[in-house]
Amino acid sequence: MIRVGITQGDINGIGPEVIIKTLADQRMSELFVPVVYGSSKVFSYYKKGLPEGETFSFQIIGSAREARPKRVNFVETGAGDVRVEPGTPTKEGGAEAVNALRRAADDLASGDIDAVVTAPINKENVQEAGFGFTGHTEFFADRFGGEPLMVMCSERMKVGLATIHVPLAEVSGMLSAELIVRRLEQLRRMLVTDFRVVEPRIAVLGLNPHAGDGGLIGHEENDIIRPAVGEAVRRGILAFGPFAADGFFAAGSYAKYDAVLAMYHDQGLIPFKSLSGSGVNFTASLSAVRTSPDHGVAYDIAGRGVADEAAMRDAVYAALDIFRNRKWYAEISANPLKRYERERGADVSVKDLKLPEEQEE
Repeated sequence: MIRVGITQGDINGIGPEVIIKTLADQRMSELFVPVVYGSSKVFSYYKKGLPEGETFSFQIIGSAREARPKRVNFVETGAGDVRVEPGTPTKEGGAEAVNALRRAADDLASGDIDAVVTAPINKENVQEAGFGFTGHTEFFADRFGGEPLMVMCSERMKVGLATIHVPLAEVSGMLSAELIVRRLEQLRRMLVTDFRVVEPRIAVLGLNPHAGDGGLIGHEENDIIRPAVGEAVRRGILAFGPFAADGFFAAGSYAKYDAVLAMYHDQGLIPFKSLSGSGVNFTASLSAVRTSPDHGVAYDIAGRGVADEAAMRDAVYAALDIFRNRKWYAEISANPLKRYERERGADVSVKDLKLPEEQEE
């Protein structure tokens, strides 16, 4: 069974709660081997908030190598005297989140787990713990090498980002035709290997209102984005655009494509979250499989027992599917079909082969 590591995230946010609600359904442990990284004290605190009649139990193990099927395995990464303050960002909460994340990443790198699902962190208080990254995406890129592609996934759409966690004022300066072509190549490869799309169709959004209106409202479409789309097409990618973002989503045009490439964070995430309900954040183009729910720490509802676990459950499902799809793709592409004569075990040329009607009775 696939071993999925799940990190607790910020202990004062809704991460532990949605993990507990997801794994309280015993059918989940029939699908994979869950390995939770965090503080057992924190999880004992939050499991008290389960609805009457629901239970959640876990078994503490020394390392992921000891994980067993059909139960929730728990790797202790927390301080014994950790203080839980639901809804309050604390330095301690950031440190606990970082400890769990680093331990899970180590086990993922060593092969003790097969994929990681990360509960949300507070990007500010983790810096006090020496995290040093703007988010999970950058952390995993540094840990496993490669250029990450942040992709939001749901049953309704998939949205990749040309730029990720950067100030809006810097987006235009970061865009180049080379970057967009590279992102389109990443997006196409991801759709083929991780989602089994045979020949993906990818829509590209413009940067400016009305996709620049032919240069009246910005030059990036004419100077950067449109040439990039043309180059991508020359490289065999079915890329289309640039499209004006507002009309593209309002008209439901996203349904015609396998994925959308947005130019910056909010341009892609606002319509995605508005239209998808719950979704999954997938860090593509890395050797490791990492997913997370598409929401944040949600301090405003933490500890109240009302958080919806749908996105966390979807993140687990996505990690399982992507891991299996990558394995499947590696298997089918490892040994290309051999020539007919080699299958026969003889070194003969095509002209020497006879059609069935030509062969003697």
